[in-house]
Amino acid sequence: MTTITSLRGRTEVVHPRRTEAHDASAFASLFTHFTEDIFGRIDVAYLLEKSTFALTLCNEKNEAIAHAIFLDYPNWNITDQSDWESFLNKNYVNNKCTPLNTLFMHLFVAKEEYAAGCSQEIIRRAYIAIPELQFILLFIPADENLEPGLDGVFEKMMTAPGSAVDKTFTLLVCPRHQHHPQLHVRKARLEDYDDLMSIWTRQSEILKETHSEYFLADIIACQDEENQAVVCEDGGTAVGFMSLCSQVDISLLRESFDLRLFHGLCKPHPEDVLEVPKEPSIPEDEDKRNQKSQEAETVSSQNLEDISGEDAAVQKDGVIAISHTELPLDDVIHTDFHASATSFLEAEEKDTFHPVYRGASNAFCIRLFCIDEKYETRSLDFLHYVFKLFPDKDFCIILVPHYVPEFHLIQSFVRVAPSCTSQFGRELYVFHRAGLLKSFNVRRATTNDILGVKMLIKTLTLNESILSDLNTFIFARRDPDGTPVQAFVAEVLDQIVGISVVRDEMDIVYIQTHYNIEDFIHFNDYQQEEHGELYHFVLNPIFRHYTKHFLKEILRLAHKSSLFYPVYPQYAEGKFQNPFAHSLTSALHYMVPVRPRRQIVYPLEELGINAPSEQVSKDQPRYSLNHINRKLIMESKVSINSRIVVVGASDVGISFLETLVFCPHLKFNNLTLISTHGLPGKDPPGSKHRRFLINSHCFNDEDYAQMSLCSWVNVVVGKMTGINRSAKYVVVSKEREVPYDYLVLCTGQNYQVLSPTGADISKLTTTREVLSKWPQRYTGKIPSNHFTLNDDQDCLKAMEWLKENFINSEGNIIVYGNTIDIYTTVETFLSLGIDGPRIHLVQPPLSSNVTCLNNNEIESAVQEALSEAGVSVYYDSILAQWSKGDDPDLITRAAFTTNRKPFQLQCSAFFSFAYKRVDYETFKAINDACLVFDGKLVIDTEFHTNDVSIRAAGPLTKYSRRYYADEWTHSNFNSREIGFELAASMLSLFDPTPQPFSKPSEGTDSLIPMYKGCKIQGGVLPRGYNYLHISKPEVPIRLDLVLALSDHGTEIVTGKARDGNYFRMHINKYSMVDSITCFSKEPFPASNYICLYGQHERLLNDLFYRWNEGQITDLYRFCPSAGSVSKSSARIWIRHCMWLRTEK
Repeated sequence: MTTITSLRGRTEVVHPRRTEAHDASAFASLFTHFTEDIFGRIDVAYLLEKSTFALTLCNEKNEAIAHAIFLDYPNWNITDQSDWESFLNKNYVNNKCTPLNTLFMHLFVAKEEYAAGCSQEIIRRAYIAIPELQFILLFIPADENLEPGLDGVFEKMMTAPGSAVDKTFTLLVCPRHQHHPQLHVRKARLEDYDDLMSIWTRQSEILKETHSEYFLADIIACQDEENQAVVCEDGGTAVGFMSLCSQVDISLLRESFDLRLFHGLCKPHPEDVLEVPKEPSIPEDEDKRNQKSQEAETVSSQNLEDISGEDAAVQKDGVIAISHTELPLDDVIHTDFHASATSFLEAEEKDTFHPVYRGASNAFCIRLFCIDEKYETRSLDFLHYVFKLFPDKDFCIILVPHYVPEFHLIQSFVRVAPSCTSQFGRELYVFHRAGLLKSFNVRRATTNDILGVKMLIKTLTLNESILSDLNTFIFARRDPDGTPVQAFVAEVLDQIVGISVVRDEMDIVYIQTHYNIEDFIHFNDYQQEEHGELYHFVLNPIFRHYTKHFLKEILRLAHKSSLFYPVYPQYAEGKFQNPFAHSLTSALHYMVPVRPRRQIVYPLEELGINAPSEQVSKDQPRYSLNHINRKLIMESKVSINSRIVVVGASDVGISFLETLVFCPHLKFNNLTLISTHGLPGKDPPGSKHRRFLINSHCFNDEDYAQMSLCSWVNVVVGKMTGINRSAKYVVVSKEREVPYDYLVLCTGQNYQVLSPTGADISKLTTTREVLSKWPQRYTGKIPSNHFTLNDDQDCLKAMEWLKENFINSEGNIIVYGNTIDIYTTVETFLSLGIDGPRIHLVQPPLSSNVTCLNNNEIESAVQEALSEAGVSVYYDSILAQWSKGDDPDLITRAAFTTNRKPFQLQCSAFFSFAYKRVDYETFKAINDACLVFDGKLVIDTEFHTNDVSIRAAGPLTKYSRRYYADEWTHSNFNSREIGFELAASMLSLFDPTPQPFSKPSEGTDSLIPMYKGCKIQGGVLPRGYNYLHISKPEVPIRLDLVLALSDHGTEIVTGKARDGNYFRMHINKYSMVDSITCFSKEPFPASNYICLYGQHERLLNDLFYRWNEGQITDLYRFCPSAGSVSKSSARIWIRHCMWLRTEK
C-alpha cells in the first residue's frame, strides 16, 4: 500500500496489481487529449493482449485510477522490433540499454489529478517486479511535450552526432536508480543487530523458538575466513542479512542429489572417476524411457574436464570474466531436471554407478538469509558481493525446507533434483558465479555458430536432429515442406550457451479446436504467422534464470506472439516418433500446460459438405500441448516443493495428478506416483488386450497422451508394503523408502486370488454347506496359469501367455466370477480365436440381488450369445479345489460345489473375477501404520484419514460410521470427479491466491458430499455387442424395482437387445437425462452420448415431445453415430454436442 497525493492535496491509498483483459474498457475513461498525441492511436485490448508487462493501480475501493502498459520494443514504428538495439546504439550516445534491461512504455493513463503520483508509483513498482530492468524508455513525437505526470519521471537521451532521428521523435529514459536502486552490500557489523532483529522476528518464528535472543549477534561477532556475514542496506539502514560458510559436506549432498551436472560441487582432479553407467532398462515404462534418455545421457556422458576450477570465473576489479574456453559447456542439459524427464525407480533396481570426485570442495553455502519484504526482489544484489568473499569457490548453494515456497533469491538458482528415495529433508539450490554475467545476448544463428552449437549439444541424444534443423535454417530458411524455420542462439562473452529452433505453427486451427488455448489468449487478436512451434530449446543450466528472457527474445526476434511446445507419447516400441521427436526443453516449467477440449465424433460421410474442415477433423497422433505468450512471460509460477506421494495409478490417482499438473500458476516439483506398473497409457492405441476389462471411460489413450504426466511426475515402480508415519516415508516392495510430506492413497480394490474352500466333493458337498468359508484370500504360491486382471499390464501379460501356451494347444479355460468383466473377458477370448466349447464361465452366488448388467433384456441377449458360441455357463458355484498334475506350478483341474451336486473341469488357464477387495499388502501397510481400517480405509468428507498428512480416496475408502451412510462410498461416484475434488481440497494448502469461500450451512458437516458426475461402464460383450451404460451416482437397485417407483420419470426405449439395436434413455421427473444404456452390434460414438447425461431434454432437440409424437423410432438415428443418418438431424445433433462440449 502506498499513499499518493493529488494536485489538490487529496490523498489516496493505492495498491498495484497486474492489468487484466477486463480492464480494457476502463482505459477509455482515463484518456486525455495528451494520450493520443504522445502514444498514438491505440487499441487497448489488442495492446494488452500483446503486452510484456502491464500494471494497474487501484484505490481502497478497488477502483482503477491508473494503468500502464510496457512492451519490449519501441512504442512508435521507428524501427523493426527485432532491430531496436542497434538503432539505439547508432543514434544515441552513452546508450547502455539492452533487451535484458530495457522495456518501452506504450501507454500510461491515470486520473488527471493523481497522474504525477501514479506515474512515480507505477514506475517504482515496475522496477520492483522486474529485478533485471534498468531502463524504461519512451518515444514521443518531436513536436509534442510530455503530459503532466510523466514529465517528472523521464529525462531526454542525447542523440549521437549526425543523427537525424530527433527531428521526428524524442527518446526519453527513466533509469532505475531514481526509483528503486540496487542495494549496497557490505560486511555485517554488530551495530546492525537492532535493524536486523526487527526483520528477523517478523519472518522467522521457528528460529526465535530454537535460538537464543542474541544468536544473530553471535554470528556477526564470530566471523572468520570460513564464516562470513553480510548485510544489504538502504539509506544506511540494514534491510537484509546473509550468513555464509565455506565448509560444505559435499559427500552428504551427493548421497541425496544428482550433482554430476556440477562436477559434484568439487574442483576437477586428475584422479576423478567419471565413467558412465549404462542407462537402466525399464520395460514396464517404455513411454518414459526415451524422455529419460535425453537427460540421462547428457548427465552421465558429460566430460567435465573443460571446467577449470577457480579459473572458470574470476573476479577482476569487481567484474566477472570468463574465458571463451572455460565456460562449463559440458554442464549443458535442458533442465529443470524434473519437467523434461521424470525420475524412474524400480523396486528391484540394482545399485547404479556414482562418480568419484577427488578434488576439493568448490562451493560455499548460505546458512541464514532474511530481507525486508519491500526489498526482496533485490535479493540477488547479495551475490555479487559474496562471491568476492570466496574467490576460490564457483558455486553458491542453499538448502531450503520442502514446505518453504520459493522466494525471490532462489528463483535465480538451479534446483537440483533429489532422488525419489532421498531422506534428506531439504531442497538443494545451486548458483554458479557465471550466472551473474549480464552480457546474455540472443540473436539469430549464423554459419559461424555451428561449431559452438556442436560443443553445446554434443552430449544430447538429439544433437544430430538439432544440428540438422540449424542447418536447415542457415541454408534454406524453410523445411522441405515449406514451413518457415528460425534458429536463435544465446551467447555470453561470445560463447554459445543456448540454442533454440522455432517453426511457424501450421496447425493452429487444429490446436484451437482441440485445446482450450483461449484460456490463455484472445485468439482473434492473433494472426496465423504470430504463432510458432518451439521445436528445440537448450540452455546451459548455469544461465537457467535467463530462460524467460531467452523466450521473450525469441518472440521478439521471430516476430511471434505465442509459442507452442508439443510433447508426444512414446509407446512400447521405445523409439522416438519422428518427425515428432522434439528435443526436451528446460523451458517446460515456464510454459503452461493446456487442457484438451472434449471432441465430437463426427459422422463425416453423412455430413458431406457440412462436415468440419480437414484441419479440425483430421486424425493425427495426440500430444500434450504447452504454451507461452508475451503476456505470460513475466508471470511467475508459484513453486511447490512439498513432497506429494500418490500410491496407486487408479482413475482417482490419475485425476488427482492431472488436476495438480494443469494448475497454470502452480509448479509442483515433487509429485511422485508409486504404482505396480507405472503410469497407464503406455501401449499403442487400440491394443486388443485392453478389451479384457470393462472401461470406466474416465480416461482413454488420447487423454493420457494429452496429459503427458510423465513430464511432471516421478514414478516409482513397485508396490507399497509399509508406511512409517513418524518418519514420513512409504516402503516400496519391502526395500525402498520414499519420503513424503503428504501421502495420498488411492489404490482402489483389486481382484484377488481366491482360496478354494477345500470341500470334499466326493461327499457331494453343496454350496450351502461351505458358504461360511467363502470367500477367503489364497496365501499359497500362485499357479502360473492363474490370472487376476486389474490393469492393462496384467491383461497384456495374460494375452501373451495365451498366445504362447494356450491358443494353439488343447484344454479348457475357466472364467470365474460374476462381475461384468467376465463377459468382456469371454468376448476377448472368442476374438482371439479360442473356440467357445473350450471356455467355461463359472459364476459364484451373487452377494446382492442386483446383477452386473441389471437389465433383463440385455442379460438374455448375452446368455443367448454365449450359448450360440458354445460357452458353458455354470451358476451358484463355489471353488472347492484345484488340483495340480505333474507340474506343481499349474492348475490342471478345478472342482466346484453347487446347490446340487459338485462338478469338475479340466483347466489349462484359470481367470478369477470373484474376489475384489483391498490388496492384502496394502491392507497390511495401512493396518500396521495404525490408520483406521473398517473393511476399507476410513476417511471423513474432506478425504482425511486419522493422520493429518495422509489422505485417501476411491474404492479403497469408506466414510466414517459417524455419518451413518455405510451404503455410500466413493465406489458409487465417478472416479475422475473424486480425484478432482481430492486435488481441490489439497490446493488450498498450497495456492497463495485467495479462493472464494462460502460458509457451509449449519448441520451440513455431518453429511457426506454427493457428487454429480455420472458412472460409466463400456465394453464389448459376447457376439461383439458394443455396450455402454451411463447412470447417476446411486446405491445399486434392481431395474424392475426402479421402474415401479411412482416418481421414476419416463423411459424411452428403442430397438431390441437381441437385434443389437437397443437404446434406453431415462428422463427423470425433472426432465433431465438420468441414465443411458446402449447395446449395439454397430460401433457408436460413446463420448457423444456421455455428453448427454444431466442435460434437459429440451436441449436435445425437444426429445420428450418428439417421442410422445411418435417421431422417434430409433434413438441411434436421432443421436447420429457411424450409421445412416439424415444430414439435417446430424447438423442439429452436432450443434447440441458442440454446445454441450463448451459447457463441460
